[in-house]
Amino acid sequence: MLPAVTEVEISDGNLVLTVKGADKFLALRSHLTIPLRHITGVRSEPDALRTVDKGWKIAGSGIPDVLRAGTFRSYDGRVFWDVHQAGHAIVITLSDESYAELVVDVEDPDAAVSRLQAAL
Repeated sequence: MLPAVTEVEISDGNLVLTVKGADKFLALRSHLTIPLRHITGVRSEPDALRTVDKGWKIAGSGIPDVLRAGTFRSYDGRVFWDVHQAGHAIVITLSDESYAELVVDVEDPDAAVSRLQAAL
């Protein structure tokens, strides 16, 4: 299994996402901090590269059905992506933030979703 490219932490009422390895250069971001009160939903999305509205690239990198990292514009607003491992993505829906959604790979999607839902 490939290592997680995004680390998920909950600290002081915030979700802290840390982009790891070369992905921080591909995504043009190394971390994001979001207040938990701005998270409206979280779900596992194993086939995110094929099923989630990808939108248009604003800044970052993308190879169709292989890699998506950076800021993209979808019909619902700006979306931050850091995904390239099949079966490892989660989608975090936001309100009152510059991003409408965060779509990121994590080591264990089910555990990350459970932990976030418990924190909400």
